[in-house]
Amino acid sequence: MTRGRDGVADAVVRPRLLVSACLLGEQVRYDGRRLPVDPSIARWAAAGVVVSCCPEVAGGLPVPRPAAEIAADGAVRCRDGRNVSAPFRRGAEAALALCRRHAIRLALLQERSPSCGVSRIYDGSFSGRLVAGSGVTAALLRRHGIRVFGPHQLREVAQALQSEAG
Repeated sequence: MTRGRDGVADAVVRPRLLVSACLLGEQVRYDGRRLPVDPSIARWAAAGVVVSCCPEVAGGLPVPRPAAEIAADGAVRCRDGRNVSAPFRRGAEAALALCRRHAIRLALLQERSPSCGVSRIYDGSFSGRLVAGSGVTAALLRRHGIRVFGPHQLREVAQALQSEAG
């Protein structure tokens, strides 16, 4: 089996990468905007190795929706103080269920999100300040042995996909 530059095997057997739906250009962000799709992610999706998931939408939240951040006490709250932890937990469980259903061990998630934040999230003050930390989904996936990457780690994702295929 040969592999392309982006780590995708020419003959793909099953999806191997969970990807935040917003990174695939789906209109699921809290503000309703679409993100541009990185060419590597587009190739992985076209090759059939991607399963798309927006944990916040899977948890029952609408698009658009109020911005939310993880507060100091660990609860996910909107700016008005409303606790939205339950839908964030449901969405994380839905993402984990997709990984289990498809035997996925790798996830590419959007940084800074209270769901998907890989290594940095907003500090809960709605001041725009970032702190080291993980979103609800990223943390749950890691606890279950799934390797989680951010969009700044596409080279590492490609290497992990190669390793999984080999």
